[in-house]
Amino acid sequence: MISAILFGIQLLVTIVVGIYFYTQIRNQRKAQPAMRRDSGREFEKLQKLRSLRLSQPLAEKVRPAKFSDIIGQEDGIKSLKAILCGKNPQHVIIYGPPGIGKTCAARLVLEAAKKSPGTPFAADAPFIEMDATCVRFDERAIADPLIGSVHDPIYQGAGPLGVQGVPQPKPGAVTRAHGGVLFLDEIGELHPVQMNKLLKVLEDRKVMLESAYYQPDDHGTPRHIHDIFKNGLPADFRLVGATTRSPGEIPPALRSRCMEIYFRALEPEEVADIAFNSAQRAGYTMKREDAEVVGRFAACGRDAVNIVQMCAGLAQMEERTDIQTKDVEWVVYSGHYAARPEQQADTADRVGVVHGLAIVGSHQGVTMEIEAVAQKGTGKLHITGIVEEEELGSENRRIRRKSSARSSLENVMTLLSSMGYPTDSYDLHINFPGGSPVDGPSAGVAMAVVAASALSGRAVDGHVAVTGEVSVLGAVKPVGGVPGKVEAAQRAGLTTVLIPADNQLERFEHATIQVVPIRTLKEALDRMLLPATSAQLLPAQNAEAVPSVTAALPVLIAGERLASGKG
Repeated sequence: MISAILFGIQLLVTIVVGIYFYTQIRNQRKAQPAMRRDSGREFEKLQKLRSLRLSQPLAEKVRPAKFSDIIGQEDGIKSLKAILCGKNPQHVIIYGPPGIGKTCAARLVLEAAKKSPGTPFAADAPFIEMDATCVRFDERAIADPLIGSVHDPIYQGAGPLGVQGVPQPKPGAVTRAHGGVLFLDEIGELHPVQMNKLLKVLEDRKVMLESAYYQPDDHGTPRHIHDIFKNGLPADFRLVGATTRSPGEIPPALRSRCMEIYFRALEPEEVADIAFNSAQRAGYTMKREDAEVVGRFAACGRDAVNIVQMCAGLAQMEERTDIQTKDVEWVVYSGHYAARPEQQADTADRVGVVHGLAIVGSHQGVTMEIEAVAQKGTGKLHITGIVEEEELGSENRRIRRKSSARSSLENVMTLLSSMGYPTDSYDLHINFPGGSPVDGPSAGVAMAVVAASALSGRAVDGHVAVTGEVSVLGAVKPVGGVPGKVEAAQRAGLTTVLIPADNQLERFEHATIQVVPIRTLKEALDRMLLPATSAQLLPAQNAEAVPSVTAALPVLIAGERLASGKG
């Protein structure tokens, strides 16, 4: 009797379970045609969307396809080739303003590297490009398109392996770039968490993943997943990071692992070439004079292409194939483009005006006029147009100090006083016009020259520029950015540039401008101050009150007494 009851219950349970699974299977079969129909309709919509294409933007059409198309970056490309085209390619960071060809250069250099003798890059080495500003990631490691992540079974869409409780590694860009180049644009904007992960990958050349659901002894886990959790995902690539930030804003840990090269800002004539060529490739004619106007207002190649694109639109509206002056002027006006300052220097010999040199933006050299006026007074010192204070340190500890440019001027005044200039009898005002804040000691020699000119009434040679730090003993110390400064003086139409002797390079011997190394301030004063005449003396001064440079008092320089003779 009991056996019969148990059999009946077992039979009933079997029937109920069978009916349940039969119903599920039937529902699935009914749903599959509907899913197929829905999937088919969505696929047709997707194909229809893909069939719609707009015309190619001019910026894509004129994108450099060979090295000669990248204008103005010969030195940067040569450096990039030296780093990547060889037996031991290195990681590299490219500094430079936007729109000058950093991405295109990296892509072309990889293609050249594949063909170089002894290269480790295979013919199919990948070039994976990512923008650091758009790299999303989840701090719980659910998703990380840059480094890689693990899809644990608890997350939606884990699939058949997830049903079995198996975690599934998902490769990131560092693995997809294995054997090739990972180009990370705007690397300076990368989140600190991601930066630290990337540094670890660069060090180990692999990605180690973890999951609380991984069981090393689970024989149901596929062999490749066991291998990934044990040995990591391969990530042996070369990083090419591009940034518009300055080197000081990039984490030192990243910089220490990378070579560093610099792409410079384009000159107006180079931007004009880009505009002229872009118009031709777009099928429009453009006068060279109008292209030069674009070069004067566009900050980079991308700006130039955008201006030409709009000009072409204006011409097309009037059914023209030529870009006219009125088109360029209208686009420049409506786009609120600011004109670049003129690069040509005033070479007239003037009292109280000297050509200084500076580095601005992405290591671009510029010339600047430094002015000085001396008036009868009690030795007061005024300086305008510079940074009054500067802040140093890290986030945890910061200090504020007086501007190093102002400190350099105080050294100059002490030095000039020791050389016999009446600094106590005159109030001196030195100005850096132009609106750009100036800081750093590299204007020390220039300030000394212009101050001496104002105090003596002697004109400064207008064909000469100078850079260098000056010590309180009169020695000229080395400064940074000298190659760019020499190029700036050359572009400005000057004939001579004085630089610290310790900054002298062999390449300057082949420059079209005369580069003169100096060791003392006296050398700079003798070279730049012209002989005094009564017409050049300031109204409040006379030749007897102010000594000439060659009659300066003896000055101690680097422990030696240098006596100057009568001129």
